[in-house]
Amino acid sequence: MYEELPTERIDPDGPALDLLSPPEIARLLLREEARARAAVEGAMVSIGRACTAAAEALRAGGRILYVGAGTSGRLGVLDAAEMAPTFGVEPGRVVAHIAGGVRALTESLEGAEDDYAAGARIDRTGRDCLVGITMSGTAAYVRGALEAANARRVLITANPLSPIPAGIRVVLDLGPEALAGSTRLKGGSATKAVLNMISTAAMAGTGAVYGNLMVRVRPLNRKLRDRAERLVALLTDADRARAAAWLREAADDVRVAVLMGRGVPDARARLDACGGSLRKALE
Repeated sequence: MYEELPTERIDPDGPALDLLSPPEIARLLLREEARARAAVEGAMVSIGRACTAAAEALRAGGRILYVGAGTSGRLGVLDAAEMAPTFGVEPGRVVAHIAGGVRALTESLEGAEDDYAAGARIDRTGRDCLVGITMSGTAAYVRGALEAANARRVLITANPLSPIPAGIRVVLDLGPEALAGSTRLKGGSATKAVLNMISTAAMAGTGAVYGNLMVRVRPLNRKLRDRAERLVALLTDADRARAAAWLREAADDVRVAVLMGRGVPDARARLDACGGSLRKALE
């Protein structure tokens, strides 16, 4: 069974890695990344549908739920973890579930991917968008989660014959890995690219983005505070000192600070009335 999976194929024309020098292996893996890009490009129609489903879930008050095992699960955790600092997302709006739990983030718990029941127990509602990630398309943990879901269901996989049910199937035609079976390589690169697209596209429609600026950034360290102040200054044509003062008065909300700098009365109320969208609030 498993030997027939796309992710388990051995490239008969692939070079012997143990005979290559480290720089030669690096160049080979870089060439393989071109295949990852091509695979993502080939799946853009379904990726676009997945982006729409994720955005709809957030607008409906639901969540984006990533579910995966091993590398796939860790990439889901990575993307979810970036949502708060990048987009100011409230806790619990983008959640990642990895087979084996927190321990699997730093340890290899490969057997956890076979735990169908654990996947089926994942909490979800009909408003959520559940994104299952499994390059092999066989992870029972992911299958349990998607089969039990009454939410929007997205599957990201390299296996076009995966039996895991989903309304949207993002199938990545990656071909054999340079190191047979090691989907942390171009499979991981393609997966990360797709998750970037889903989360960023979804957040763009929730008021987290204005133009190409992350206006809901949370200034939790010096770098982010500097960025927030620069954003306020840029969008109000004010100097940095004035921008910093507005930002403090706005309780570190860039959008409110911008509205204040633009002379909008009751800036917070105006923003709330526009669903958190700075663009609508400025109209």
